[in-house]
Amino acid sequence: MTLFNVIVKPIVTAKTADMEVAAKNRVYTVEVSPSATKVDIKNAFSSIYGVDVEKVNIVKTREKFKYARKWMVCKRSESKKAYVTLKEGQSVDFLAIK
Repeated sequence: MTLFNVIVKPIVTAKTADMEVAAKNRVYTVEVSPSATKVDIKNAFSSIYGVDVEKVNIVKTREKFKYARKWMVCKRSESKKAYVTLKEGQSVDFLAIK
């Protein structure tokens, strides 16, 4: 697995923005590949963005169903996301890739 296939996309919501502010811009939430491990995520973050990673937490989200009408079912697929904590005094700009 290449480094650019590990991190799929950053997750930017109100909850993740509040988490970044509470942790002084050190915790970032990203969606990762289903087969990625903590070591893969740490190496990808370090090499792509040029920062030192302190720790990585992984959460698997389950698939969810929403019933719109009697016969219509919408499905949100399962995914895997990672909370990446950086060392003190470092931050990431997701638009600038090293």
